[in-house]
Amino acid sequence: AGMRFDRFYANCPVCSPTRAALLSGRFPDLVGVPGVIRTDIRDNWGNLAPQAVLLPQMLKRAGYHTAIVGKWHLGLTSPSTPNERGFDHFHGFLGDMMDDYTTHRRHGINYMRLNDREIDPAGHATDLFTRWAINYLRERAGRNGRQSRGMGFQPMNHRQDAAATENRGQDARETQGRDALATRHFFLYLAYNAPHTPIQPPQEWIERVKQRETGISDKRAKLVALIEHLDAGIGEVIETLKETGLSDNTLVIFTSDNGGQLSVGASNGPLRAGKGDMYEGGIREPMCAVWPGRIAPGSCSSRVAVTMDIFATVCEAAGVRIDHEIDGASFLPTLLGKPQPQDDRILFWVRREGGPQYGGRAYYAARQGDYKLLQNSPFEPLKLYNLAEDPQEQNPLDDKHPMYRKLFVALQNHVNESGGIPWQRPSS
Repeated sequence: AGMRFDRFYANCPVCSPTRAALLSGRFPDLVGVPGVIRTDIRDNWGNLAPQAVLLPQMLKRAGYHTAIVGKWHLGLTSPSTPNERGFDHFHGFLGDMMDDYTTHRRHGINYMRLNDREIDPAGHATDLFTRWAINYLRERAGRNGRQSRGMGFQPMNHRQDAAATENRGQDARETQGRDALATRHFFLYLAYNAPHTPIQPPQEWIERVKQRETGISDKRAKLVALIEHLDAGIGEVIETLKETGLSDNTLVIFTSDNGGQLSVGASNGPLRAGKGDMYEGGIREPMCAVWPGRIAPGSCSSRVAVTMDIFATVCEAAGVRIDHEIDGASFLPTLLGKPQPQDDRILFWVRREGGPQYGGRAYYAARQGDYKLLQNSPFEPLKLYNLAEDPQEQNPLDDKHPMYRKLFVALQNHVNESGGIPWQRPSS
């Protein structure tokens, strides 16, 4: 139905930094999120910068009603909650992974919210997020009629009125005025927890996979079932766009925040490694975009793009001028079938993590053109690969290669710049 990108990248091999890049248009360590944001400050490696301008704030300038359904994972308390960072409506999960898809707790804490109110709904999280997204779309269609315009974004990880809007500290007239403006268009960021661990699909989905694929291992069957259960929910959301008449004028972008986790049965095809790794299997992702009448059905692109580029792309599609510094670049011309030269920027990846494998340190990758410099642990040296000649990253080039020095210096400069951005929240 649209365009597939074959060389699209997440900004990090794990979740919080990629989400920070998506919503800010910046390298994640430049907005204070080099690693995963967690409940325990001793294992927390990010704090979304207060000065970071997020995508919903930009779209509100053009009259968009902004909503997030599902996983937030960019802050657990004020002032880093979705409603305080530009979203009119939040129906989902503040935290990172759920310890159980049906009880929705993390370390015994309930992070499910409807705006700033704690809720405790029953059901599998994937089904809840699907239903809440559908409710939101139907409510938008009721307000807008068939002439509305939407920006729907659905990352794969990842019954109440979805029009609930929080307008703290504003008088009634200002609230009514903003709501009237916001009814024209909408932006929905639908972020599922699935297929993150724990791998807990409904039992009937596991049986369906096993009946279809004889001999499949239990581990692989459970992961496939969790993903297919997710896909079915996304299908319901897409059908709702069509049923309500919203699909004709809505851009839908689908991608993931990191590569598949090999230890739970994922496959990243021929790519080396997986989630958590700086090799291609950890950061190269599926991405597709659909926009009826604008993006050619069945098209594909080999353009290199990253999650943070979605920020600039969506702003351009919505006619919103970006007047502050970002690192992302719009790929809207490519989506619309127009010529777009491949840019020559140097891309950076970072992940900071704790535990015995990482020790609270960061490790990095940098890429320009076909050349990629990476380390897969903070305790190992950087290695240079030519992805065109060695796509499986098996044969590192000599460190005397001119691209080694160029990328090394560029990465050093990036680390120097990011060093000025605090990434740890104050202890409570």
